[in-house]
Amino acid sequence: MIQNIVVIGAGTMGNGIAHTFAQSGFTVKLVDVSQEALDKGLATITANLDRIIAKGNLTEQQKTETLGNISTFTALQDAAGNADLMVEAATENQDLKLKIFGQMDEFAPEHCILATNTSSISITKIAAATRRADKVIGMHFMNPVPIMKLVEII
Repeated sequence: MIQNIVVIGAGTMGNGIAHTFAQSGFTVKLVDVSQEALDKGLATITANLDRIIAKGNLTEQQKTETLGNISTFTALQDAAGNADLMVEAATENQDLKLKIFGQMDEFAPEHCILATNTSSISITKIAAATRRADKVIGMHFMNPVPIMKLVEII
């Protein structure tokens, strides 16, 4: 059963993915290289939740619960310990993604599924950067993630 999610990258896609999982009741650990990036990602999530509240589709209590489901980390090894699913949402740079997947493989529990939000890099190539190719998937979210009702599993 998947309950604990790690999202790597707090930019446009990463914060949207974290927001969506957190609003759906999952525990989310959002990881980025700097606290500034994490603060910006949380500010975006908060603003997006406020827009949903203004439309009458969310309560303040639900906003509080959603934000309470998210914790932030600047080190992947600190976030990965109990992950059931890790979703990489870093910039579309193959070398960076392969490096991140090597780290995900190193720090994640054996049962953890490793996912990438790539739209152009081979999932097979990414999986080859790990020792668990059978647990690597592509999850392509549409932007803006909290609004779009589509995710492609590749």
